[in-house]
Amino acid sequence: MPFGEGLRMQVLVKPFADGGPFYPPGEGSESVIAEVGGRRLHASRDLDAEKASERQLVAACPMLGEARKAHGEWLFDDTQDSLELLLQLQHLGDSIAIAWPEGERFRVGQGAGFAEMRLTVKSERDWFAAGGQLQVDEQTVLDLRTLLERVKQGSGRFIPLEGNRFLALTREFHRRLGELAAFGELHAKGVRVHPLASFALEELAAETGSVKADAQWEQHLARLRELDAFDPQLPGTLQAELRGYQQDGFRWLARLAHWGVGACLADDMGLGKTVQTLALLVARAGQGPALVVAPTSVCPNWMSEVARFAPTLKPMLFGAGDRREALAALQSFDVVITSYGLLQQEAELFAGVRWHTIVLDEAQAIKNAATKRSQAVMALQGDFRMAVTGTPLENHLGELWNLFRFINPGLLGSLEQFNQRFAVPIERDNDAAARARLRRLVQPFMLRRTKSQVLAELPSRTEILRDIELSKEEMALYESLRRDALQRLAADGAPAGQKSLQILAEIMRLRRACCNPQLVAPELGLDSSKLAAFGELLDELLENRHKALVFSQFVDHLGLIRAYLDERGVRYQYLDGATPMQERQRRVDAFQGGEGEVFLISLKAGGTGLNLTAADYVIHMDPWWNPAVEDQASDRAHRMGQQRPVTIYRLVARNTIEEAIVDLHRHKRDLADSLLEGGDAGGRMSPDEIMQLLRGEAG
Repeated sequence: MPFGEGLRMQVLVKPFADGGPFYPPGEGSESVIAEVGGRRLHASRDLDAEKASERQLVAACPMLGEARKAHGEWLFDDTQDSLELLLQLQHLGDSIAIAWPEGERFRVGQGAGFAEMRLTVKSERDWFAAGGQLQVDEQTVLDLRTLLERVKQGSGRFIPLEGNRFLALTREFHRRLGELAAFGELHAKGVRVHPLASFALEELAAETGSVKADAQWEQHLARLRELDAFDPQLPGTLQAELRGYQQDGFRWLARLAHWGVGACLADDMGLGKTVQTLALLVARAGQGPALVVAPTSVCPNWMSEVARFAPTLKPMLFGAGDRREALAALQSFDVVITSYGLLQQEAELFAGVRWHTIVLDEAQAIKNAATKRSQAVMALQGDFRMAVTGTPLENHLGELWNLFRFINPGLLGSLEQFNQRFAVPIERDNDAAARARLRRLVQPFMLRRTKSQVLAELPSRTEILRDIELSKEEMALYESLRRDALQRLAADGAPAGQKSLQILAEIMRLRRACCNPQLVAPELGLDSSKLAAFGELLDELLENRHKALVFSQFVDHLGLIRAYLDERGVRYQYLDGATPMQERQRRVDAFQGGEGEVFLISLKAGGTGLNLTAADYVIHMDPWWNPAVEDQASDRAHRMGQQRPVTIYRLVARNTIEEAIVDLHRHKRDLADSLLEGGDAGGRMSPDEIMQLLRGEAG
């Protein structure tokens, strides 16, 4: 009998074969008399047997066990549940009779599955198109599009036909159709799918009774089988020892490149995304030129990493000289390194080159699809496109869509389709099924390992030198200060032995200029490249829920960083030499207890005696080049009680006194120590040697 969108059902027994009244099982008299067909008849009932039969019925129909029961009736207010019940009852055959006192509301026909499906697959431009028919019975045939439409519209495996008839699809057949509808796009009399989302079509075709496919589809399947057997080898000319997970990362990248599809390497910070990428660049270098696009502050780091790990590559920092000629003369093994800003400026030039490999570093830089930067990136032509980012998703799913628009165009559909299928259901409705579908689409092309996942392979301490390219204005200021220093020292007529402290003071002024031009020439209003690089590093740290200790030897430098954090609303703790001892401990305890993502610390005030294991990153803004002092500061995080690997970043301004001292520290440790410890510098280095350090900057 009708009940809302579903049914209500009673189970009754019928003691008389050809008519007569119905009775609830196990209830009433064991002896009953009724007039049937004009005759007065008597029947004996076995109430216990009736009850047992009712229990058997409930056991044979699982839907009855899930239904509400009230006043002797089972209630089903959902159409799909009602149809499931009818199918279960029909399977019991002649042991029961189904009666419809108010007319038959639903009729479930015979089931349909893979065997009844006929499928065709053919290539259409950048898609695979599928059509086909499902033979329901001798009179009824459904084309694939109609079938998929009804699967999408319904909430279960029962497909409406004409009138009150329904077709019962097998559960597995219904699931496969649902996936094809979800990952494909309805088209003509069937559906079309992106080649990289063809798994749903492959799985359906593998089970279907009859499949007719063209050569391109067969080649596609053969290519996938070949990919499983492809075993890329690390290039012998790579000058780096990759850890196990990094070798896995290289092989993953190489397989996708071999397939001809894009990839997003999204490992956590400090896990060596650059060296994995360099391994791939070396492996592909002989087949054509490569392009690396990175934030301005990271470009110098790419130049130094290529020189260090991949000596067979020929890196070129784009910008100087004849730009058009430089791009026109590219050959195998060439790697052009450029900033996003220059790419945008010279978008037409870059788009005119066919790159064998394109790498976007810090690829979250193209998260906004509407920007000219994003448009310049999308115009690039390349055989293999790769994005490198520790934060593929910062604010909303539209950023992920734009990232995939670069690496694998079309996979996630248009922005409108993406919003309809994924963004709105996931972000607004918290739709778990939509989230699972999106994960399945992107997972084959995105590799992310966190520190905790590869903990066993990580050293307890990783040190990374980050080269910072100062702006033209900063370098002009720096060079002016350096020349003025040389002139003042040359004009000083004091004996050479009395110049040591003056020379150290001049070097200190240059080092402060490297940190932030506001420290030496605030009236110029110049922006700091080092602060900008710190901000980029901080974004990735915070996005991945890391905490950092930030050291500087200059308290006023820390003050500028404080203002920057305040402006961005980043929570932090602060400690310098003026912090009272009691307050110092309170701030340490607060940070350890979760108050603040960053701890700003004056190197001399906080370099020793603190336990700050809540942080797993250390950033030296202006490293103290005496390694013992610096290591003591880093050990605030890397110490007993630290359960995670610690990553230490040193930010060093290129072509400045900082770089010169780092180089000096590498090759002449005792000389550098004498200079930077200051007190006995004159005893270990002559004024001429220290002056040579200043003059060396000119070269």
